[in-house]
Amino acid sequence: MAKPLIIDVPHDIGREEARRRIESSVEQGRTLLQKYGITVNNLAWTGDRLDFALSALTQNVDGAVDVGQESVRVEVRLPFLLALFAEQIQKSVGKEGNLLLTKK
Repeated sequence: MAKPLIIDVPHDIGREEARRRIESSVEQGRTLLQKYGITVNNLAWTGDRLDFALSALTQNVDGAVDVGQESVRVEVRLPFLLALFAEQIQKSVGKEGNLLLTKK
């Protein structure tokens, strides 16, 4: 595995609201990923940490989402093949994370 891809998404909505928004969007995200041939193998909350495992292009990906008071940290461990797309993944996750965690 390549070194982890880490994305920090700052927010000012507090830990509880950030977690609530992430929890409420998980199933929607699973459905969207399936459209692109990505299978969600595991989603498990432990406190304010969501561990996940995905399969895409015969590659396995795992990582975690840590919900903090002022930011959400996403860490993804990408295999070599998918690490080639790390920059695009980072931009996409950052953009979607900002949209999700912006005050409404």
